[in-house]
Amino acid sequence: MGKLFAAVVTVITLVSTGIFIMRVWWLPQIISAHGASIDRQIMETMIAAGVLFVSSQLLLSLFVWQSSDTSRQRKIKTFPGGATPMVIFAVVLVGLEVLAMTFVGSKVWASVYMTPPDPDSMVIDLQTGQFAFYFRYAGPDGKFGTLHPDKINEGNQNPYGLDPANDIASRDDIVVGTMTIPVNKPILLTMHSKDVTHSFYVPELRIQQDIVPGMLIPLHFTATKTGRFEIVCTQLCGLGHYNMRAFLEVVPQDQFDQWLKTQSQ
Repeated sequence: MGKLFAAVVTVITLVSTGIFIMRVWWLPQIISAHGASIDRQIMETMIAAGVLFVSSQLLLSLFVWQSSDTSRQRKIKTFPGGATPMVIFAVVLVGLEVLAMTFVGSKVWASVYMTPPDPDSMVIDLQTGQFAFYFRYAGPDGKFGTLHPDKINEGNQNPYGLDPANDIASRDDIVVGTMTIPVNKPILLTMHSKDVTHSFYVPELRIQQDIVPGMLIPLHFTATKTGRFEIVCTQLCGLGHYNMRAFLEVVPQDQFDQWLKTQSQ
């Protein structure tokens, strides 16, 4: 049984490595300016972790294969100093690798989350709630209306709680269920949740950000390719979580201008 187990572990290791090398079930296309750096960091992490995975699994197979020999003539070999030095070496090796990847990865993370948005960014207000995404654009006046939580009424098509009767700035706000943006235009999202924790996840943008109730969370990016992409919530937010999604439409600037004009009418 020992040799069979060693053979199975070896096969699983080689098949897993082959799947990675051939990029089976790989990441979707990149449509953001920062996506390439995210993918590069993922690849470096996968390679570093893969080297440890393959070497440790092959060593495990070797040890199991050798220990399966039940011959009484076999000499018992011991590692110099016993098992303690081996365990310490493994812990230090893995710890140094994780620490190195953390330092490298923190630079990529900071470039997305710690840098200020482009001053020319278009601001879109995103509100989440069980179980929908709503996107708000400033109208021709370039100003957002004030939110009034007590006036939120999705049944009356007022998910933001706007008060156009008394707030002039809110009268031309555009509220839609699909986020439409121009290609190659810096975008600044101001995200908030009205009930529980949700998240904004677009795999092609290489962005996944939790949206916490009571917090206004900024997120900026630039989409570099046109198309229609799915937005999903990755936080278990209730019974309707499975159906909480929206779409991101990335279009040319002139098409976006026409869309915005149509929505303002």
